[in-house]
Order: sequence, then structure tokens, then C-alpha cells
Amino acid sequence: MRIVIFSLLLATGLSAHALGINDLSNRDVVAGLKTALNKGAVNAVGNLGKVDGFFGNDRVKIPLPDSMKKVDQTLRSIGMGQYADELVLTMNRAAEAAVPEAKILLINAVKEMSMQDAKGILSGGDTSATDYFRGKTSSKLSAKFLPIVRQATAKVGVAQKYNQLAGNAARLGLVDESQVNLENYITQKTLAGLFLMIADEEKAIRANPLEQGSKLLTKVFGSLLNN
Repeated sequence: MRIVIFSLLLATGLSAHALGINDLSNRDVVAGLKTALNKGAVNAVGNLGKVDGFFGNDRVKIPLPDSMKKVDQTLRSIGMGQYADELVLTMNRAAEAAVPEAKILLINAVKEMSMQDAKGILSGGDTSATDYFRGKTSSKLSAKFLPIVRQATAKVGVAQKYNQLAGNAARLGLVDESQVNLENYITQKTLAGLFLMIADEEKAIRANPLEQGSKLLTKVFGSLLNN
């Protein structure tokens, strides 16, 4: 994503002096930002939608729901920690199976971006592009992810295992089973992980444009922040 932004800005033929956002043509702002955001979103989906995309990344790895923490402790105390570990693994595998569905929706959100949206993102905060994606796609992504999560958990029996654990915990008074929905929990954590990865890409570009070896990119983003 960072390299794409550099290439696009360079291709517009902007002068090397410090530029303000109003010096960029509407066409260049929209076309350049759309291409960059497309690349960044696709990269985030690709990094998460593979084996260990979630499970192997501590920043997005999905843990047991808080309501199951006592169950986890109980299982480990009686030498049955492998069941809790298997549940965590299958939850993350479900997220890895679901997140590729985000690609088309994110690309469509970029296609729908207006000139006003683009300029607002360029001059906004460190995660303004991520916030744009979140606002445009969250509900649609949830609807896409949920059936994939259900299918993935059904294949490995995770829902049944979770229900069994939750039932046992409820009988012990540790968990209110009526308040627990594993598929919704995984879906929301999948969304959170996806937007976190997109935000990481965006913040890195805004904070360290010089990393790309371009004084022009530094001047452009510096001037945008000063508007």
C-alpha cells in the first residue's frame, strides 16, 4: 500500500515544493487514493485469510470469550487444557476462513468513494481511511462473515464443543449460557482484526512517508496534515 501511494503521487507530476490539499486535482486525489486503499485492503485480507493469519498473530488472535475464562481455568486445573486450546484454534480457523469474503465488499466501498470522501480521508486523522471502511462495510461484512463462521465451526464441531462447555459452566453457575453466542463473538472479533490490520497500514504511511525514500511523499503528507 505504501509503495502504491508513492508511485501514484509521483505519477501525477506534482511539484517538489510543499503542497496543500487544494493543489491536488480532484481526479488525482480520487484515483490515487482509491488505488492505494484497494491495495492496502487486499493486503490486509490476504494476510489474515490464510492459515495462521489470525492464530499466528497475537495482535488479532481470537481468545476465549471472557465468559469462558473460568471454564478455561477449570479445565487446565484438571489436566484438560487441550480442549480449551482446541477451541481457541478452531475459533481462529473459522475467522481465517471468513475474512476473504471481505475483499469484494472493501473494493466496492473504494469504488463508491466520492471526491469529498477522498479529500476528507487524506486530510483526516491517522485512521480516517479505516474509519471510512468501517462505516461503509461493517454491517455488510458481518452478514457475509456469519454464515462462513457457522459453516467453519460446524465442520470441526466447535459450536457443539462450546455449547457443551457452556452448558457445564452454566450448571456450575459460572456462565449465563443465554448470553453467549459463539458465532457472533467470532464474527465481531474477525471484523476487529481486519480493521486493525487496515489501520496499521494506514498509520505507517502517514507517520513515516520518508520510509519509502521519497521526499515528495513526505512533503505532500506533511502539507496535508498542516491544512
